[in-house]
Amino acid sequence: MSDPAKVLLATRNAKKLGELRRILEPLVSVTVLGLDDVAEYEEVPETGATFAENALLKAREGAKHTGLVTVADDSGLEVDALNGMPGVLSARWAGRHGDDEANLKLVLAQLGDTPDDRRGGRFVCAAALASPSGVEHVELGTMPGRLIREPVGANGFGYDPIFVPEGQPTASGVPADRTSAELDPAEKDAISHRSAALRALLPFLLEQFPSR
Repeated sequence: MSDPAKVLLATRNAKKLGELRRILEPLVSVTVLGLDDVAEYEEVPETGATFAENALLKAREGAKHTGLVTVADDSGLEVDALNGMPGVLSARWAGRHGDDEANLKLVLAQLGDTPDDRRGGRFVCAAALASPSGVEHVELGTMPGRLIREPVGANGFGYDPIFVPEGQPTASGVPADRTSAELDPAEKDAISHRSAALRALLPFLLEQFPSR
């Protein structure tokens, strides 16, 4: 029996990896690896001007160094009242990469005097595929919504506790204005920007494993 096909998700973020695995694994019969599951290599800085450019940079490097079909994503928050920022700078908006609490507090401070009807925005995700043979493809997904004034919820990560997404699942007795950090994983996966981008990318990923 042949070894199972493998695909690399080029991230070390455990929460993001968990979310990406939940979305991909039921849809494609391959083993999903993260960067901690492969030999370490020097990662390129995210110097792209767009989510798509950064995602493709990471996917290319993963395929180059591991010989595996690689999927990478770059995502962030665009706030209308901040002219689309923090955008590609979302993970380092407060100055240090990955400081979720500081980033969140800075966005709230910058929106301090912004009225509720002007606090719209969206999460954006670019999901990129790169193969060792040179196949490349990028898809975008968005999750529109609005920002609230105080963090609510313990699920999710990043700006999730201050973002109320549109189109969230509702049921009898369930509020329709929960933050992303209040949604359970299945509810979030059904509407998230990352899920939308990965599902759009899936046909191109399946082409890399035609016998699966």
